[in-house]
Amino acid sequence: MTTQTQHDSRTDDRAPEHPARLQWATLAPDVYKAMVRLDAAARKGIDPKLLELVKIRASQLNHCGFCLDMHTKDAIAAGESVERIVQLSAWQESHHFYTEKEIAALELTEAVTVLTDGFVPDEVYARAAERFEEAELAQLIASITVINAWNRFGVTCRLAPGHYTPGSLGH
Repeated sequence: MTTQTQHDSRTDDRAPEHPARLQWATLAPDVYKAMVRLDAAARKGIDPKLLELVKIRASQLNHCGFCLDMHTKDAIAAGESVERIVQLSAWQESHHFYTEKEIAALELTEAVTVLTDGFVPDEVYARAAERFEEAELAQLIASITVINAWNRFGVTCRLAPGHYTPGSLGH
């Protein structure tokens, strides 16, 4: 048994710290289906690897372990490097791992996700607007908004990370 396999089997045997509170997708299936459709519509025209970086960063900020598990695995499946995923939580100190376009997207993700000042700063928006065509920027903002909604379902309902397989869910 390899080290990776041993790690995976330990992960599968662990129980979550807290049991799920609510199986919201089963109890509110129309909302879940609408979220899946909204997610699919929001991702159109956005580079899949960039989208996964955005989803991972928002999920880090929102402390959503379920979405971190999902989007980290999806990013790797899409060809993203482990090194860039690991550095994502410190992207401001690790600019050399990311393109200017990715940095603008991450900065916008943080501004939209953490609305402590109640707005997205003009300079953050302007940097994103310089690097994205208007339609692509609209899709990016939609995708950031959607992952924040998914994070809120995941955190509130205590969805447990560790059992996701890439391609098994719609978002």
